[in-house]
Amino acid sequence: MAARDAARRAGPARQRPDPAGKRYEEEEEEYTLPDSDALPDSDDEVDLDKPCPIQIVLAHEDDHNFELDEEALEKILLQEHIKDLNIVVVSVAGAFRKGKSFLLDFMLRYMYNRTSPCWIGGNTEPLTGFTWRGGCERETTGIQVWSEVFVIDKPNGTKVAVLLMDTQGAFDSQSTIKDCATVFALSTMTSSVQVYNLSQNIQEDDLQHLQLFTEYGRLAMEEIYQKPFQTLMFLIRDWSYPYEHAYGLEGGKKFLEKRLQVKQNQHEELQNVRKHIHSCFSNLGCFLLPHPGLKVATNPNFDGRLNDIDEDFKEELRNLVPLLLAPENLVEKEISGSKVTCRDLVEYFKAYIKIYQGEELPHPKSMLQATAEANNLAAVAGAKDLYSKGMEQVCGGDKPYIAPSDLERKHQDFRESAIRQFCSVKKMGGEEFCRRYQEQLEVEIDEIYANFVKHNDGKNIFYAARTPATLFAVMFAMYITSGLTGFLGMNSIATLCNLVLGIALISFCTWAYVKYSGEFREVGTAIDQIAEAIWEQVLKPMSDNLMEDHMRQSVKNSIKAGLTEQVSHHARLKTD
Repeated sequence: MAARDAARRAGPARQRPDPAGKRYEEEEEEYTLPDSDALPDSDDEVDLDKPCPIQIVLAHEDDHNFELDEEALEKILLQEHIKDLNIVVVSVAGAFRKGKSFLLDFMLRYMYNRTSPCWIGGNTEPLTGFTWRGGCERETTGIQVWSEVFVIDKPNGTKVAVLLMDTQGAFDSQSTIKDCATVFALSTMTSSVQVYNLSQNIQEDDLQHLQLFTEYGRLAMEEIYQKPFQTLMFLIRDWSYPYEHAYGLEGGKKFLEKRLQVKQNQHEELQNVRKHIHSCFSNLGCFLLPHPGLKVATNPNFDGRLNDIDEDFKEELRNLVPLLLAPENLVEKEISGSKVTCRDLVEYFKAYIKIYQGEELPHPKSMLQATAEANNLAAVAGAKDLYSKGMEQVCGGDKPYIAPSDLERKHQDFRESAIRQFCSVKKMGGEEFCRRYQEQLEVEIDEIYANFVKHNDGKNIFYAARTPATLFAVMFAMYITSGLTGFLGMNSIATLCNLVLGIALISFCTWAYVKYSGEFREVGTAIDQIAEAIWEQVLKPMSDNLMEDHMRQSVKNSIKAGLTEQVSHHARLKTD
């Protein structure tokens, strides 16, 4: 990823993050969190002395694939002082351009100044840290983490490592459904708290996308211990109905209970979505956050200063961030019931990214594509059923043997009827999409026809007797040839003929045993194929030639007899 442009550094004195956890101190010589534009290139050396966002999962737009920057991840998580600590991973995911990175930067302010009641910062201080900006185009790609892993003392006396993770926004114009599902699933699988960032409300399509993405993650996990994921926090931004449900956690809890309630009169599809979400996460929460104000939404020069943000938003932000990151609220990452260390998380990232780079998992599709596929497959199934029923009436079951030419004619008639039925069904997906399924139908019909041909040939007693007749003909020919060549003193040819005769006799006996016992069917099939090849390549051409010569001779004799009769008749008339 190319290095960003020059960072914004203007502004009043900043507050320095103290390593010992002390509050920010105002200084003449300012120290800032590295600006979001300072994201290093993936090929650059990761500098842990200067905290900044680091790209650990790279998005390749040309082939819509993802790559793990193992070196960068290892440099962050395998530092000597943290590698054996249990890890807390807080991730923010959701649709693009909804303020995920903006929120994470306030989390950074809290982590650097968590002991101060004024952790939210000064009124004139620009917001820096993870990359963010206003506008309608996406900013974050792949997955980024903050290069500094925070070591926190929990109330029980244990130390944990806290990692903040930012993710590529879903549903932008350059990402496929598979891209969105992969990023969301990967961040959910590796985080202990997933913040699902939504705008204004929880709509049904939000829940359906959550169901799709979490199922894609669950498929990649080899073992599922109880519920596969830990905490999901629905964060509803720009909440406009505080008169129905108040801002904050309590209002969000009541709102979420109402949204995820499973009712008896609900459609089965809606019930399944809600049951799936409950079955995936150990803890579900919801926080209602007000709109930050018109200056934030409409000012192209907004740089995160608190002066431009509405008071309601700042007040709820002071409640939200500690709810996620205060030492007593930290949720340690667990997989299959075991706590995960920083060292373990590196290995899990490597394992999960390999799964998503492979082809073992089905590719998630948009609702339109999935519906169009189901629609076309149903039309294919109906057309195939029409064809099969028609052919069954002609040569299926106990129907007598039918001439191959008549069978092929019936096949063509039923094939055209099946294709007409497929084309008459109203289908989604467009002409080009449906043409692929029509071609699939034609191939499958031809395969069914090949099976009907074999079934019909099996009813022909002469076809069934082809193998023994062929082997008997070979034995008879070899016996006669062996006798003649032996009589003429051509002993080597006679011996060869006797050898072929013996092989044919053994093959005949083996074939008879296979047909009687049903054992060694592969051997019987091989003998049938060899006999058919001998019939098609040798005996049938010989018999056709003999038949042709016989017919030619018969026609010649009949013509000669007819001419002779005419000459005789003419001679008798002259005599008379």
